Amino acid sequence: MQSVTVRVPASTSNLGPGFDCLGVALRIYNFVTVSHTTKREVLAPIAAKAADLFFKQTKRRRFTFSCSAIEKIPRSRGLGSSATIRLGILHGLNQLTGRPLDRLSTFRLCAELEGHPDNAAPSSFGGFTVARGENVQRFEVSPRLRFVLLIPDFEIQTSAARKTLPTRISRTDAVASAGNACAITAAFFSGDYENLRGAFTDQLHQPFRAKLIPFLPRVVAAAEKNGALGAFLSGSGSTICAVTLRDARKVAAAMLRAAKTTAARTIITTADNHGVQISNQQSAISN
Repeated sequence: MQSVTVRVPASTSNLGPGFDCLGVALRIYNFVTVSHTTKREVLAPIAAKAADLFFKQTKRRRFTFSCSAIEKIPRSRGLGSSATIRLGILHGLNQLTGRPLDRLSTFRLCAELEGHPDNAAPSSFGGFTVARGENVQRFEVSPRLRFVLLIPDFEIQTSAARKTLPTRISRTDAVASAGNACAITAAFFSGDYENLRGAFTDQLHQPFRAKLIPFLPRVVAAAEKNGALGAFLSGSGSTICAVTLRDARKVAAAMLRAAKTTAARTIITTADNHGVQISNQQSAISN
């Protein structure tokens, strides 16, 4: 049996004002194994749709396969779990069919399946990414920068979170958010991370999604008061992410206290600068 295992990093996306555009890959991983099999198996919808799009795009001969995942990334917490599964399946099938797609093409298929590119981009390429439709710019992230994740013990579906968003915002709010998104991009490009301070505020989604996570404002405030450069809702939540150059444990403890709930945990990690990696391959063939 030919099989391949793909390691895909988590991602924190939006970073406040970079709605559906900005993301950072994190050193938390899902491992997806795709294997040739002679027995037809019922695939989960997320796998079946990824396979359908892959074979349609590549025009490769279909074959029966199974897939399994070791999931270290919590589901529906704003950490790109669904993107990692889709990327794992797409890259696994790509390996087993002789690699007809390059990494950029595979990213584009994942972004199409996701409906937005901000998780697919960092998980594909690693580092800090700016996604504009099908185009991506990527920058290395220093290990000096720590990401502190407060992960509540409840899920938020992206589709439900999007329903909280208004159809219009004021020009003033749009300009302020655009300015902050530009400041974040400049800080990651230059490596001058102190310039991230104060840049994670936005008027595009966080004020409205706070209805789903009532403790969001006080957790953000606690992180900043205890040394973080800033904090923001990771993706559509429920995870809240802080970034800091020092005292990561102090920031994590303050965030947990501010949440005022025992149904949450914290993780301190750094950025992944590699993106998707083929971690194991056995007898992959071209057809």
